[in-house]
Amino acid sequence: MRSAELTPCRTFCVALDDGEDFLPALIDFCTSQGIRSAYLPMFLGGFRSTRLVGTCDPIENPDAPVWDAVTFEGLEVLGGGTLAWDKEDHALSPHIHVTVGLKGQAAEARTSHLLAGTVQFISELIVVETHPVLLRPKLGPYAVPTLGFVGDGGTQPDTRTR
Repeated sequence: MRSAELTPCRTFCVALDDGEDFLPALIDFCTSQGIRSAYLPMFLGGFRSTRLVGTCDPIENPDAPVWDAVTFEGLEVLGGGTLAWDKEDHALSPHIHVTVGLKGQAAEARTSHLLAGTVQFISELIVVETHPVLLRPKLGPYAVPTLGFVGDGGTQPDTRTR
């Protein structure tokens, strides 16, 4: 386990409009505000279409990450996640999970890691900037982007005293 005490800084309410690409719009907003680290306690809205991590094929190695994607259309969305700085790519790295209700299938739901989404009507987000900056180094044999903390190289517990 790793942990660090975070201090919430600025808090924003963001409305993404019909047709916007969710992740690029979120990253553009954060860039315009100078945000390198934040969490999304929740967001909600509609997606015209979305890509989530998943597969319909048998998983050969259940211990390995799934890198495949599935696509859905006509969705109600509820999600949350973290935004951390990827020092290797010099970019904001979102880790967002969503539950999507398929409107045309009696709101049957799916839950997974968000890869892409196109807003339908509106998506309403709360973005809470944090300090210190969260990091997202790629670790392990599968180079999985993993949450880390400033002051420890991004991979070890934050052991600073108060």
